[in-house]
This record gives sequence, C-alpha cells and structure tokens, in this order.
Amino acid sequence: MSSLTATTTTPDQAGPAPESPRPRLDWRLRFGLLSLIWGFSFLLIKVGTQGYAPFQVTLGRLAFGTAVLAVAMAVRREGLPRGARTWGHLAVAGFLLNALPFSLFAFAELTIPSTLAGICNATSPLWGMALSLVALSEDRPTRVRVAGLGLGFLGVLTVLGAWQGFEGLDARGTALALLASLSYPVGWIYVRRTLAGSSHSNLSLTGGQLLLATLQLAVVTPLFTTMPTDFAVGPLLAVAALGTLGTGLAVLIQYGLVAEVGPTTGQMVTYFVPVIAAAAGIALLGETLTWSTPVGAVIVLAGAALTQAGPRRPR
Repeated sequence: MSSLTATTTTPDQAGPAPESPRPRLDWRLRFGLLSLIWGFSFLLIKVGTQGYAPFQVTLGRLAFGTAVLAVAMAVRREGLPRGARTWGHLAVAGFLLNALPFSLFAFAELTIPSTLAGICNATSPLWGMALSLVALSEDRPTRVRVAGLGLGFLGVLTVLGAWQGFEGLDARGTALALLASLSYPVGWIYVRRTLAGSSHSNLSLTGGQLLLATLQLAVVTPLFTTMPTDFAVGPLLAVAALGTLGTGLAVLIQYGLVAEVGPTTGQMVTYFVPVIAAAAGIALLGETLTWSTPVGAVIVLAGAALTQAGPRRPR
C-alpha cells in the first residue's frame, strides 16, 4: 500500500509521481476509484488469509502488482533503473514500504477485523509527523501540527477502548497493524534521504522497488509456509484482485493524481480509506463495531488532517 509518490504516507502505494500526460478521466472520478480500491484492500486481505498463509497472500499480491507495473513500463518503453547503489536503496524501500507492512497487515487480519486494520492504517500520517520532527529538518513543528498529533493518538486510544483496559481487543493483531502503519513513514523518510532527485523515472524506480519486494517474499515464503494442497478459488481471486488493483493499478492511478492535482490533494485519499474499509467489512463480512471504533476513527482522521497543515508563509 505504499509508494515513492507523495510527501506523506497513504495506504497502498508503491513509488515517485511520474511524468505522464493528463488522462481523459476526470481526476475526481479517479480519486473516488482509488479510495474504493484501497478501502476494499483490507477486505481482500481478510478473504485471502482464509485460504492461504499471510506470507503467501503477500507474495501473490506483490507478484500480481509487479506484473501490472511491468506491463505499464513496457507500454511506456521504460526500463529498470541501473546502478548497484540505486538497487540497494530500492531493496530497503521495497522492504519498508511493501514487503514488511503488507505481511504485517496479513498476519494482523488473522485475528482482528478488516475494519480495525483499515483504521490502524489511517494512523500512518500521525507516525509520519512524529518521525519527521526528528528525522527531517525541513519539517518544522507548529502548534496546529503538534495538536493534531496529540488528537490523533487520543483517537487511537478511543478506537482501542483504553478506558476499558483494552477489553476484548486482540493485542497482538492490533500491534501488528499499527507496526505496519509505522513502517510506511519510516520507509518514506528513508526514500526522501536516499532516492530524492534520482535521474531515473519514477515509474522505473517503483517497478524496481516492487520487483525487489517480490523477490524478498519469494525467499521468505517457502521457509515459513508449505505449498497449499488445495487452491481455494475465492481467496485466490481476492489475492489476484489485491495485487492487480490494490498494488498495481492503484499506483498508476495515484501517479496521475499527484501529477495533476499535487500531493496535498492526492494524499486526501487516506481519509476516505478507513470509512470504505469499515463499510465493506460490515456489509460483506458481517463485522461489527462498538461506538468507540467509528468515534475514535473520526478523531484519528481529524488529527491526521491537522498534522498535514503547513505553516503560514509570509506574503
């Protein structure tokens, strides 16, 4: 769910905004489509893990997503980046932005609802704000942003029902989902420090990033899982959709959005994803919510929005 594209973390991305011609489809429609794709990704993860091990779900997702990017690169006649140093940085980026968080979300959804996983994903801007204050000298704290950070984490505590002692909450699954959300901004900071200003095209970098993430999972998966004896059709279709749509097509849509309307508007998708994830989980998987979950989610999103407020510039 993450790429090298925007300046902040969004759910299911994978690389920097490309140089592409303005598409015919209105950007608002593409914005809505991207929100739907990423919102349904958590439902697809849940369905996928009902038939396959988490590592297998992630490997399939990355393989399908890489295939989509390979087709796009072939159509645009772009090749993979060159240079051992670039490939080394892409290997780290692929791990932090794809292999690690995708796997953590898959393991998390073994024990927590897809609804909760989608809400945990919305905390990425909060983690990003906290980390950037330490790691990125250009991100200056303001009262509004710090207030948003505090408000956002208050929302997290509300979602988790802290006043009830986290009763009924699967601590391990929730911790894995939050750790996955933390992995995105860590990866973004690394990318900004190592790959910013690269001479390679953004699509080329992203294709290389996804390819390396796929290879990482191809090595890990056989070590911790066994080959399925029965290939369940429903979960397999969910994994295929998760990869082709949520990891491949979504990246290309996001590219166009960021190039056309800028990263600030493009990143607003983040605030629609948990709403769609919750609606999908409730309507299609029969998941239930307590009052604290939607209330806390609203607080999280409000805090995340405040952390993205830039300082006023003098005229």
